[in-house]
Amino acid sequence: MTVKSEKLEIKKATIDDLRFALSQGVADFLKTPLFGLFFGGIYAIGGIVMFCGIFVFEMFWLAYPLVIGFSLIGPFIATGLYEVSRRLGNDAELSWPDILGVIWLQHRRELGWMAFVMLFIFWVWMYQIRTLVAVFFGFAGFASFSGFVDAVLTTSNGWTFLLAGHLVGAVLSIALFMLTVISCPLLLDRDTDFVTAMITSIKTVLKSPFAMFGWGFFVIVSVTLSMLPAFLGLVFALPILGHATWHLYRRLIGASHI
Repeated sequence: MTVKSEKLEIKKATIDDLRFALSQGVADFLKTPLFGLFFGGIYAIGGIVMFCGIFVFEMFWLAYPLVIGFSLIGPFIATGLYEVSRRLGNDAELSWPDILGVIWLQHRRELGWMAFVMLFIFWVWMYQIRTLVAVFFGFAGFASFSGFVDAVLTTSNGWTFLLAGHLVGAVLSIALFMLTVISCPLLLDRDTDFVTAMITSIKTVLKSPFAMFGWGFFVIVSVTLSMLPAFLGLVFALPILGHATWHLYRRLIGASHI
Protein backbone atom coordinates (compact mmCIF):
# COMPACT_ATOMS: atom_id res chain seq x y z
CA MET A 1 0.00 0.00 0.00
CA THR A 2 2.95 2.34 0.45
CA VAL A 3 5.91 3.41 -1.63
CA LYS A 4 9.33 3.41 -0.02
CA SER A 5 11.72 6.18 -0.89
CA GLU A 6 15.29 7.18 -0.09
CA LYS A 7 15.05 10.88 -0.70
CA LEU A 8 12.12 13.28 -0.82
CA GLU A 9 12.45 16.11 -3.31
CA ILE A 10 10.41 19.25 -2.67
CA LYS A 11 9.25 21.31 -5.63
CA LYS A 12 8.37 24.99 -5.47
CA ALA A 13 4.61 25.57 -5.40
CA THR A 14 2.90 28.04 -7.72
CA ILE A 15 -0.61 29.40 -8.06
CA ASP A 16 -1.02 27.09 -11.06
CA ASP A 17 -0.27 24.13 -8.78
CA LEU A 18 -3.03 25.26 -6.42
CA ARG A 19 -5.49 25.63 -9.30
CA PHE A 20 -4.55 22.20 -10.63
CA ALA A 21 -4.95 20.58 -7.21
CA LEU A 22 -8.34 22.19 -6.68
CA SER A 23 -9.60 21.19 -10.13
CA GLN A 24 -8.44 17.62 -9.54
CA GLY A 25 -10.12 17.67 -6.14
CA VAL A 26 -13.43 18.58 -7.73
CA ALA A 27 -12.92 15.93 -10.41
CA ASP A 28 -12.18 13.16 -7.88
CA PHE A 29 -15.23 14.13 -5.83
CA LEU A 30 -17.46 13.96 -8.89
CA LYS A 31 -16.01 10.57 -9.86
CA THR A 32 -16.60 9.07 -6.40
CA PRO A 33 -19.27 11.20 -4.69
CA LEU A 34 -20.40 8.53 -2.21
CA PHE A 35 -16.97 8.30 -0.59
CA GLY A 36 -16.76 12.08 -0.39
CA LEU A 37 -20.23 12.49 1.07
CA PHE A 38 -19.53 9.75 3.62
CA PHE A 39 -16.34 11.30 5.00
CA GLY A 40 -17.72 14.82 4.67
CA GLY A 41 -20.81 13.71 6.58
CA ILE A 42 -18.71 12.30 9.42
CA TYR A 43 -16.80 15.58 9.64
CA ALA A 44 -20.01 17.61 9.66
CA ILE A 45 -21.63 15.42 12.33
CA GLY A 46 -18.51 15.72 14.49
CA GLY A 47 -18.68 19.50 14.22
CA ILE A 48 -22.38 19.57 15.09
CA VAL A 49 -21.85 17.39 18.16
CA MET A 50 -18.94 19.50 19.41
CA PHE A 51 -20.79 22.76 18.80
CA CYS A 52 -23.92 21.53 20.57
CA GLY A 53 -21.76 20.47 23.51
CA ILE A 54 -20.52 24.04 23.85
CA PHE A 55 -24.03 25.31 24.45
CA VAL A 56 -25.14 22.36 26.57
CA PHE A 57 -22.22 22.94 28.96
CA GLU A 58 -22.47 26.74 28.55
CA MET A 59 -18.89 27.13 27.34
CA PHE A 60 -19.83 29.94 24.95
CA TRP A 61 -16.29 31.29 24.80
CA LEU A 62 -15.23 28.18 22.84
CA ALA A 63 -17.63 28.75 19.93
CA TYR A 64 -15.43 30.98 17.78
CA PRO A 65 -12.07 29.22 18.36
CA LEU A 66 -13.76 25.87 17.77
CA VAL A 67 -14.96 26.98 14.35
CA ILE A 68 -11.43 28.04 13.36
CA GLY A 69 -9.58 25.19 15.07
CA PHE A 70 -11.96 22.55 13.75
CA SER A 71 -10.94 23.38 10.19
CA LEU A 72 -7.29 22.67 11.04
CA ILE A 73 -7.83 19.01 11.97
CA GLY A 74 -9.43 18.33 8.59
CA PRO A 75 -6.20 16.95 7.05
CA PHE A 76 -6.36 13.90 9.34
CA ILE A 77 -10.11 13.39 8.88
CA ALA A 78 -9.49 13.36 5.12
CA THR A 79 -7.25 10.26 5.26
CA GLY A 80 -9.85 8.12 3.51
CA LEU A 81 -10.13 10.69 0.74
CA TYR A 82 -6.37 10.59 0.16
CA GLU A 83 -6.65 6.84 -0.33
CA VAL A 84 -9.53 7.26 -2.77
CA SER A 85 -7.49 9.74 -4.83
CA ARG A 86 -4.42 7.51 -4.64
CA ARG A 87 -6.39 4.59 -6.05
CA LEU A 88 -7.99 6.71 -8.75
CA GLY A 89 -4.54 7.85 -9.84
CA ASN A 90 -3.29 4.25 -9.99
CA ASP A 91 -6.46 2.94 -11.69
CA ALA A 92 -6.86 0.63 -8.70
CA GLU A 93 -10.12 -0.91 -7.50
CA LEU A 94 -12.27 1.13 -5.16
CA SER A 95 -14.27 -0.67 -2.49
CA TRP A 96 -15.56 0.26 0.95
CA PRO A 97 -13.72 -2.59 2.75
CA ASP A 98 -10.41 -1.56 1.16
CA ILE A 99 -10.77 2.15 1.90
CA LEU A 100 -11.98 1.65 5.46
CA GLY A 101 -9.35 -1.04 5.98
CA VAL A 102 -6.56 1.36 5.02
CA ILE A 103 -7.89 3.90 7.51
CA TRP A 104 -7.98 1.28 10.26
CA LEU A 105 -4.39 0.22 9.54
CA GLN A 106 -3.13 3.75 10.15
CA HIS A 107 -3.28 3.22 13.93
CA ARG A 108 -0.33 0.86 13.49
CA ARG A 109 1.60 3.29 11.31
CA GLU A 110 3.16 6.72 11.74
CA LEU A 111 -0.04 8.54 10.79
CA GLY A 112 -1.40 7.60 14.22
CA TRP A 113 1.38 9.68 15.82
CA MET A 114 0.54 12.53 13.49
CA ALA A 115 -3.03 12.40 14.73
CA PHE A 116 -1.75 12.68 18.30
CA VAL A 117 0.26 15.80 17.38
CA MET A 118 -2.77 17.40 15.73
CA LEU A 119 -5.11 16.65 18.62
CA PHE A 120 -2.55 17.92 21.14
CA ILE A 121 -2.23 21.26 19.33
CA PHE A 122 -6.02 21.44 19.03
CA TRP A 123 -6.27 20.84 22.80
CA VAL A 124 -3.72 23.62 23.43
CA TRP A 125 -5.81 25.83 21.14
CA MET A 126 -8.92 25.25 23.25
CA TYR A 127 -7.10 25.51 26.60
CA GLN A 128 -5.42 28.82 25.82
CA ILE A 129 -8.83 30.36 25.15
CA ARG A 130 -10.05 29.22 28.59
CA THR A 131 -6.91 30.70 30.13
CA LEU A 132 -7.44 34.03 28.37
CA VAL A 133 -11.09 34.09 29.48
CA ALA A 134 -9.95 33.61 33.09
CA VAL A 135 -7.30 36.35 32.74
CA PHE A 136 -9.58 38.97 31.22
CA PHE A 137 -13.00 38.09 32.65
CA GLY A 138 -12.25 36.07 35.78
CA PHE A 139 -13.65 32.63 36.50
CA ALA A 140 -17.29 33.71 36.58
CA GLY A 141 -19.44 32.12 33.89
CA PHE A 142 -21.65 33.88 31.38
CA ALA A 143 -25.41 33.63 31.69
CA SER A 144 -25.95 33.38 27.95
CA PHE A 145 -24.18 33.49 24.62
CA SER A 146 -25.42 37.04 24.04
CA GLY A 147 -23.98 38.00 27.43
CA PHE A 148 -20.59 36.68 26.41
CA VAL A 149 -20.75 38.54 23.08
CA ASP A 150 -21.66 41.79 24.87
CA ALA A 151 -18.76 41.38 27.30
CA VAL A 152 -16.32 40.80 24.45
CA LEU A 153 -17.50 43.56 22.12
CA THR A 154 -18.41 46.34 24.54
CA THR A 155 -15.60 46.33 27.12
CA SER A 156 -11.90 47.17 26.98
CA ASN A 157 -11.09 43.77 28.48
CA GLY A 158 -13.13 42.18 25.71
CA TRP A 159 -11.21 43.91 22.94
CA THR A 160 -7.89 43.01 24.58
CA PHE A 161 -9.11 39.43 24.90
CA LEU A 162 -9.91 39.34 21.18
CA LEU A 163 -6.50 40.73 20.26
CA ALA A 164 -4.60 38.29 22.49
CA GLY A 165 -6.75 35.37 21.38
CA HIS A 166 -6.20 36.10 17.71
CA LEU A 167 -2.45 36.50 18.16
CA VAL A 168 -2.06 33.22 20.05
CA GLY A 169 -4.51 31.47 17.72
CA ALA A 170 -2.62 32.72 14.66
CA VAL A 171 0.64 31.26 15.96
CA LEU A 172 -0.96 27.88 16.70
CA SER A 173 -2.87 27.72 13.42
CA ILE A 174 0.22 28.58 11.37
CA ALA A 175 2.23 25.94 13.24
CA LEU A 176 -0.46 23.29 12.75
CA PHE A 177 -0.84 24.12 9.06
CA MET A 178 2.90 23.93 8.44
CA LEU A 179 3.17 20.60 10.25
CA THR A 180 0.24 18.88 8.55
CA VAL A 181 -0.43 20.23 5.05
CA ILE A 182 1.96 17.72 3.44
CA SER A 183 2.68 15.27 6.26
CA CYS A 184 -0.71 13.55 6.40
CA PRO A 185 -0.90 12.46 2.73
CA LEU A 186 2.84 11.76 2.80
CA LEU A 187 2.50 9.34 5.73
CA LEU A 188 -0.34 7.52 3.98
CA ASP A 189 1.63 7.21 0.76
CA ARG A 190 5.16 6.38 1.87
CA ASP A 191 7.12 4.50 4.49
CA THR A 192 8.55 7.39 6.48
CA ASP A 193 8.41 8.45 10.11
CA PHE A 194 6.12 11.24 11.30
CA VAL A 195 9.01 13.51 12.32
CA THR A 196 10.46 13.38 8.80
CA ALA A 197 6.97 13.97 7.42
CA MET A 198 6.48 17.07 9.58
CA ILE A 199 9.91 18.42 8.63
CA THR A 200 9.11 17.84 4.95
CA SER A 201 5.81 19.65 5.36
CA ILE A 202 7.51 22.64 7.02
CA LYS A 203 10.18 22.76 4.30
CA THR A 204 7.50 22.68 1.61
CA VAL A 205 5.73 25.68 3.13
CA LEU A 206 8.96 27.63 3.65
CA LYS A 207 10.06 26.94 0.07
CA SER A 208 6.85 28.49 -1.31
CA PRO A 209 5.40 30.64 1.50
CA PHE A 210 3.17 32.81 -0.70
CA ALA A 211 1.47 29.92 -2.47
CA MET A 212 1.28 27.60 0.55
CA PHE A 213 -0.02 30.16 3.04
CA GLY A 214 -2.44 31.27 0.36
CA TRP A 215 -3.65 27.67 0.17
CA GLY A 216 -3.96 27.52 3.95
CA PHE A 217 -5.98 30.75 4.01
CA PHE A 218 -8.24 29.43 1.25
CA VAL A 219 -8.84 26.18 3.16
CA ILE A 220 -9.68 27.94 6.44
CA VAL A 221 -12.05 30.40 4.75
CA SER A 222 -13.73 27.63 2.73
CA VAL A 223 -14.23 25.37 5.73
CA THR A 224 -15.38 28.25 7.96
CA LEU A 225 -17.98 29.38 5.41
CA SER A 226 -19.08 25.75 5.00
CA MET A 227 -19.85 25.63 8.72
CA LEU A 228 -22.30 28.52 8.60
CA PRO A 229 -25.30 26.50 7.33
CA ALA A 230 -25.29 24.25 10.45
CA PHE A 231 -22.00 22.61 9.40
CA LEU A 232 -23.76 21.01 6.41
CA GLY A 233 -21.48 22.66 3.87
CA LEU A 234 -18.65 20.48 5.20
CA VAL A 235 -20.29 17.50 3.51
CA PHE A 236 -19.06 18.95 0.21
CA ALA A 237 -16.11 21.10 1.29
CA LEU A 238 -14.14 18.36 3.04
CA PRO A 239 -14.06 15.88 0.13
CA ILE A 240 -13.12 18.52 -2.43
CA LEU A 241 -10.37 19.97 -0.24
CA GLY A 242 -9.23 16.51 0.88
CA HIS A 243 -8.83 15.25 -2.68
CA ALA A 244 -7.18 18.56 -3.62
CA THR A 245 -4.67 18.25 -0.77
CA TRP A 246 -3.66 14.83 -2.07
CA HIS A 247 -3.02 16.20 -5.55
CA LEU A 248 -1.10 19.15 -4.14
CA TYR A 249 1.13 16.74 -2.21
CA ARG A 250 1.71 14.60 -5.31
CA ARG A 251 2.46 17.73 -7.33
CA LEU A 252 5.07 19.03 -4.90
CA ILE A 253 6.77 15.97 -3.41
CA GLY A 254 8.90 13.73 -5.58
CA ALA A 255 11.31 10.97 -4.60
CA SER A 256 13.88 8.49 -5.81
CA HIS A 257 12.09 5.22 -5.13
CA ILE A 258 13.54 1.91 -3.94
